Amino acid sequence: MSKQDEMFQKMQDNASEADVDKIRRNLSGMNRGKITDIWDKVMSLWKFIQDPEAPWAGKAIAIGALIYLVSPIDAIPDFIPVAGLTDDVGIILAAIAKLASDLKKYES
Repeated sequence: MSKQDEMFQKMQDNASEADVDKIRRNLSGMNRGKITDIWDKVMSLWKFIQDPEAPWAGKAIAIGALIYLVSPIDAIPDFIPVAGLTDDVGIILAAIAKLASDLKKYES
């Protein structure tokens, strides 16, 4: 299993409804820095999570990626100028790539 697959498996194993509430409370404040360039992709993940018809395995990956985004604790702290949101962008883009076919109907 690749390192990326392990990361996605961990996201699937740990996602919860409480995480969705945390995302809901904090997501709007994340449209800044490098995230602005991929905000439409972030919103596609958010729409996907909210769809009751979306498959749980995919939702769990999207939840994990968005929790990483809204969490202040990650590999490169968000407050560091220029580099702060780089890891968050990478996680979001990896989740988008993994869920590409599922996310088509949520794109703006």
